[in-house]
Amino acid sequence: MQPHKNDWKKLQQYFEIFQSLSQKFMDRLEDEKVAKLDASIKPQNLSNSGLDLQECVKQLEADIIPQLSAARGSRYWGFVTGGATPIATMADWLVSIFDQNVAKGGDSIASLIENQAIQWLLELFDLPQIFKGVMPTGATGCNFLGACMARQFAGNQQGIDVAKVGVYGLDIEIFSTTPHASMVKSLGMAGLGQQHITKINAMKNSEAIDVGHLQELLEQSNAKAKVVIASSGTVTATDFDDLETITKLCKIHNAWLHVDAAFGLFERVVNGDKKTKGIELADSITVDCHKWLNVPYDCGVFLTRHLKLLEQSFDVPAPYLVNTTNEPDFMSLGIENSRRFRAFPVWLSLLAYGKQGIKNWVKSNIELSKQLAYWLNQSEDYELVHPCQMNVVLFRPNCDGLSQKDADQLTNNRLNAINRDGRIYLSPGVWNGNKIIRAALSNWQTDQDDIEIAKQVLMDLG
Repeated sequence: MQPHKNDWKKLQQYFEIFQSLSQKFMDRLEDEKVAKLDASIKPQNLSNSGLDLQECVKQLEADIIPQLSAARGSRYWGFVTGGATPIATMADWLVSIFDQNVAKGGDSIASLIENQAIQWLLELFDLPQIFKGVMPTGATGCNFLGACMARQFAGNQQGIDVAKVGVYGLDIEIFSTTPHASMVKSLGMAGLGQQHITKINAMKNSEAIDVGHLQELLEQSNAKAKVVIASSGTVTATDFDDLETITKLCKIHNAWLHVDAAFGLFERVVNGDKKTKGIELADSITVDCHKWLNVPYDCGVFLTRHLKLLEQSFDVPAPYLVNTTNEPDFMSLGIENSRRFRAFPVWLSLLAYGKQGIKNWVKSNIELSKQLAYWLNQSEDYELVHPCQMNVVLFRPNCDGLSQKDADQLTNNRLNAINRDGRIYLSPGVWNGNKIIRAALSNWQTDQDDIEIAKQVLMDLG
């Protein structure tokens, strides 16, 4: 099959096929297994002349679509995964139709949409408009920008333009307690080192920073530049660091503060700044929209108070890339020169659902998570290993009398059995050195019926 510009005259045919495939996929989400643990693909050589459209569709329906997970469904509770709303899904279809490269402004409204979406997110989170930002692919992209800005900040303190000459000779100390794996990865990619972290003690039975220990370490540090990596919603216990105190310490010691708030910042929409007070003073913040905002993969948001420093870190002048506006182009604020119009589903979601709509599903997820946690805590077959503070439930089978090795094995076996059963999907975790099971509810569709199904699964396997 060879493409021809007249193919666009057959758009209705493509729409009909698209509608059929989409509807069939959505219809099977409720009844099929949430995860396809035994997926496989048939060996197939690349065709010389290609297949016609009907043959392609036939192969999709027979071999591919039946093996896709129901990650967008209401009972995929592994990791922290949202599920695109109808509005966000429609917007993403249009992103492909529009096919805009949001690298530079000046040739369309696309860049203005991204800026407005970021402004609306600041209003959603009640953050000051001094923050500016960019939309990378997700938390890893955001944390990488944070790492690059931190090293540029450190270099500026020492007369080194790191973006131009590299990290050689840079004196920097990085402090953190429970950095997300994507943050550790980002430090490695930024040339600062995955192992180059001074470990701050955690509060008792928590993943949150012990601010007293942080103060000691900052006072003892002889590094010319200091960076603190904090969390608003850690990935396992969903703990929140005391940012009000941490920001004061960072100001005293002239330390850069990056906050990973990938999904935890959305808690602020429900409860205000009770857990996140002080985040408005952070130097940079990571947020993920394909988590609790429930837009399609991929979409992160990186926010900073220091846009010029972000531009220093990523701008590469070239004659054909000259900026024609007063604001820096997005290609000068992040990794990609070629950038998908991923801001559009965010913009349309905020326009359609508003602050209250988003608050409603975040609040519901939190309430349902706590309900599941309460049930587990009353169960004879399971142990709730940590109080549920937000939307993540940590538990394992009842392991009374078992050695740690046997308890870990039982937990692994039970998690595998749950996921193979297919009615819900959960992911593993570790708490206090013990293997656990982790349920993270972030999908706007999850409701009471899903909780009842989960209870039935756990009882059936318990």
